[in-house]
Amino acid sequence: MKRTRRNHSAKFKARIALEALKGDATLATLASRHGHATQIATWRKQLLEHVGEVFENGNPAAEDAERRIRDLQAKVGELTMERDFLSGALGRFGLPSAKR
Repeated sequence: MKRTRRNHSAKFKARIALEALKGDATLATLASRHGHATQIATWRKQLLEHVGEVFENGNPAAEDAERRIRDLQAKVGELTMERDFLSGALGRFGLPSAKR
């Protein structure tokens, strides 16, 4: 019977790769607990190759959130201006204004 393929999350891979880097447990011990030694060695190698990117890129999630907040604040300002303009225009035509 064929075993189904495992799809490990990035957090899981990072945790196991860090365990392998620490050296508290041998690669064979980690492999017996978490999978193949070759795969763990590959994750460890990838971690070492890309560890510098963590500090180069900053925090993309925070930067994206800040950009989104700026965009939403701009939209709120735009809609507020439109509302104020239209409520003033209603008053000029003798219609009840939206302002209270």
